[in-house]
Amino acid sequence: MSGAPVPQLDLVAQYETIAGEIEPAVLEVLRSGRWVLGEHVQAFEAAAARYVGVPHAIGCASGSDALLLALMALDVRPGDEVVTTAFSFFATASAITRLGARPVFADIRADDFLLDPDAVRAVITPRTRALLPVHLYGQCVDFAAFAAIAAEHRLPIVEDAAQAFGATRDGTAAGAGGDLGCFSFYPTKNLGAAGDAGLLSARDDRLAARVRRLREHGSERRYEHVEVGLNSRLDAIQAAILRVKLAHVDAWSDARAARAATYANLFRAARLDGTVALPSVRAGARHIFHQYVIRTPRRDALRDHLRARQIGCEVYYPIPLHLQQCFAELGGRPGSLPETERASREVLALPMYPELTQAQQERVVDEVASFFR
Repeated sequence: MSGAPVPQLDLVAQYETIAGEIEPAVLEVLRSGRWVLGEHVQAFEAAAARYVGVPHAIGCASGSDALLLALMALDVRPGDEVVTTAFSFFATASAITRLGARPVFADIRADDFLLDPDAVRAVITPRTRALLPVHLYGQCVDFAAFAAIAAEHRLPIVEDAAQAFGATRDGTAAGAGGDLGCFSFYPTKNLGAAGDAGLLSARDDRLAARVRRLREHGSERRYEHVEVGLNSRLDAIQAAILRVKLAHVDAWSDARAARAATYANLFRAARLDGTVALPSVRAGARHIFHQYVIRTPRRDALRDHLRARQIGCEVYYPIPLHLQQCFAELGGRPGSLPETERASREVLALPMYPELTQAQQERVVDEVASFFR
């Protein structure tokens, strides 16, 4: 079947729906002359804190910096261990190693790709300093299970919520279930800036104050440095854009969920729901479908088939972190995390964005069906 290309993501389509709100907001910042931090950033931080349901939200330069700042604020140091998943973007583990600490990878669950609490328990040692679960593809981990582990071992929780702004689990929002939450506003995210931007959420006043200090070279007063921090400040233009988009993010995430339901119906109608595994949504979860990810042992051939027919698709993530060359010294070996490794061979993200039309989705599923026929 031939037809028009279907991109995996179309940022321009979204921008066109809110250009009349975005452009005046950007112009207001430019005319203000306050382009780093300032009142626009403060207004977005306050709005984001209300949205997540926490007392504090602290803007920073990127989601990667948010993770690094969180671990710095918790005094993660050389020799410490942080338990996390190997099935995530590189920044999850690189933030740990940049502080001289050691990422300890636990396996994921097969159905939802999320960190397995039982696997986490099995790798905790006296050197473990923190837990770093990842809310992958737009679905939150089991907050209650991780809270129990954290309480038992007296460990803080850093949530990697880069893909989950707006997701909830049993009434708790991503970023409100741990000690610190870390968000990315990279343009492809459900809530995306027009460049790099990040945010940390916090419930504790002391931790929030320290993060604010760390993002400005460890300084609370100009030219007075309490500790060595980073230069990781949120640009006012990005904050203004994000504040406009924040008013739309729930509607966009609901639209993604509706498109996920359409995909599921189309796959069932094509009798493919037994041929490819469709996304699993946990009871009590609001899955915001940052990605719509199917899985099949024939993933690579299906990816090539779709790309040849101009259907956008991507693999998140083809090489798990424990098998990355830069982490070889950690001793990761093929077979050590079987569910993680199987997922890396089988997952494929299909087109997913709020403006995706049913006709486009029908074409995607038709092309998947033509491959298996």
